[in-house]
Amino acid sequence: MTRQELIAQIKEKQSFLCVGLDTDLKKIPQHLLADEDPLFAFNRAIIDATAPYCVSYKPNLAFYEAFGIKGMIAFEKTVRYLKEHYPKHFIIADAKRGDIGNTSAMYARTFFEEYDVDSLTVAPYMGEDSVTPFLGYAGKWVILLALTSNKGSMDFQLIEDREGERLFEKVIRKSQQWGTDDNLMYVVGATRGELFKDIRRVAPKAFLLVPGVGAQGGSLQEVCRYGMTLDCGLLVNSSRGIIYASSGTDFAEVAGEKAYELQQQMALELANYKG
Repeated sequence: MTRQELIAQIKEKQSFLCVGLDTDLKKIPQHLLADEDPLFAFNRAIIDATAPYCVSYKPNLAFYEAFGIKGMIAFEKTVRYLKEHYPKHFIIADAKRGDIGNTSAMYARTFFEEYDVDSLTVAPYMGEDSVTPFLGYAGKWVILLALTSNKGSMDFQLIEDREGERLFEKVIRKSQQWGTDDNLMYVVGATRGELFKDIRRVAPKAFLLVPGVGAQGGSLQEVCRYGMTLDCGLLVNSSRGIIYASSGTDFAEVAGEKAYELQQQMALELANYKG
C-alpha cells in the first residue's frame, strides 16, 4: 500500500484507527474454544465488526507463534481473510524483527512475499544493514521502533549523547538516510505525550504507529495535539480496549461499538486540526 492510498483511506473513513489483534486463547470468549480454529474464529468476528471504523489491523506475532504451527496457520488465515474481504485495510505484522543483512533479507521475504503484509515492525539496534533489506519492496513499509511506551524504554531510548541528542532522536534521524516518508514509519508510544513535539522536529512528515491509547492510559487528544500532521501522520493502535471489551457472546458487537467510539473521536480530531 502506498502512502497516498493510506491517506485516502484515512480521509474516506475519517479514522486513523489500527485494531491490534493480540489474540490470546486465555482471554477470548469460552464458547469459541469449541471451534476448529478459535484464534481465527475470534479474529474474523472482530474484523467483520470493526472494519467500517478502522484503516489498519496489527496482528502481534507473539500471540500466534506461541501456538506453533496451529497459531501460524491462524495468522496466515487472518491475513488472507483481510486481503480477500477488506483489501483496502493496511496490515501490520507486529514481529519486531531485525538481524544481520542475510537474515533480515529472509525475514523480509517471509513477511513481504510469503504472507504479503503491508508492513513489518523492525528493531533498529543492529543498524543500517539490519534494516535496509526490508526497504527494498515497493509498496511495503518498515515500522521502526523509536520511542516505546514500556517502562524499560528509559534504560536506553532516553540516554543523551554529549550534544544532548537522545538515542530515540538519533535512531530517527539516522534512519531517514535509509528510507523515506513513503516506506518508513516509527513506533512512538502514546504515553510519551509532549515528546511527540520532539519526534516531529526530527520527522515532521513521517507516519507514526502509536500504541498505548486506551488500556495503557495514553491520551488520544494529546497524541493528536503534538503528533498530527496535514496528512494525519498517525496510526493509533488499540488492542485490549477493543477486542476484549466483552467476554460474552456479544464480544464482536461490543468491539464494534468501541471501535466506533474511537473513530468518532478521531473524526473530531481530524476536523479540528489547524496545521
